[in-house]
Amino acid sequence: MSESPILIPPITVVYDWDNTLVDTWPVIHAAMNHLFRYMDMPEWRLEETKARVRKSMRDTFPEMFGNRWEEARDEFYSAFEALHLDALKPLDGAEALLSSLTDSGVPQSVVSNKQGPFLRKEAGHLNWDRHFHALVGAGDAPRDKPAPDPILLALSGLDVTPGPAVYFVGDSSVDMEIAHATGLTPILIHPEPDFPGEFAQFPPARHFSSLAAFKDFLTAQRV
Repeated sequence: MSESPILIPPITVVYDWDNTLVDTWPVIHAAMNHLFRYMDMPEWRLEETKARVRKSMRDTFPEMFGNRWEEARDEFYSAFEALHLDALKPLDGAEALLSSLTDSGVPQSVVSNKQGPFLRKEAGHLNWDRHFHALVGAGDAPRDKPAPDPILLALSGLDVTPGPAVYFVGDSSVDMEIAHATGLTPILIHPEPDFPGEFAQFPPARHFSSLAAFKDFLTAQRV
């Protein structure tokens, strides 16, 4: 992946949530396979879950489950709610990154395709809501990521115009897509090998293997 040679320091940072700041693949995978068993459908391997779970439920479940998609939604959430807080695990370097930017006075927000109430409950459980100007989840804006609506909602009240001085930090192609769509600087945190062509259409401006590496980059910008 080619990268932009020079990046201006961010005036605000917006993050994806799942598997950018917290490790939630095991919970998502378990809840999806619970749903597939309930619907008498083939289960996914973990690699399939990682490859296929990208967009919000309201953008994917109608196609996957047809006129039973609302039933599928309710069954998924029943399984997910029973698991998600106990299994919630911050990714290495997340707390240090968030605290560093909070201490530096850089506003931070989250835009996620996780349902808003679940997102805010998880942030509160970790005592991370203190770091964020906004926590925008699926269903909070008229359209979900990668549409620009949740970005505009997250930035409202900051007197910030979407542009390169706003970093969007995520782990997936959908995260890079929304950054490109809104003119933000796309930052990829992606320690695993890419799926072939995964980021070809919407490449990141910078790719880091860890949140700690991204924090070091931001620290060097301020020197």
